[in-house]
Amino acid sequence: MTVAFLRFAGAFAILVSVTLGLSSCGNTIRGIGNDLGNAVDATQDAGRSVANSVR
Repeated sequence: MTVAFLRFAGAFAILVSVTLGLSSCGNTIRGIGNDLGNAVDATQDAGRSVANSVR
């Protein structure tokens, strides 16, 4: 194998690793956003339930 091929293979491996890392990071951020949204909805629903039970 030539030095140029090894450099290309190394650069390609780094590019694939970075791409996979960024895509998994994006999925995590979306998942956290969904979890926070669900927590806000649940908190609002609990507040409504308490308000309705006082009446």
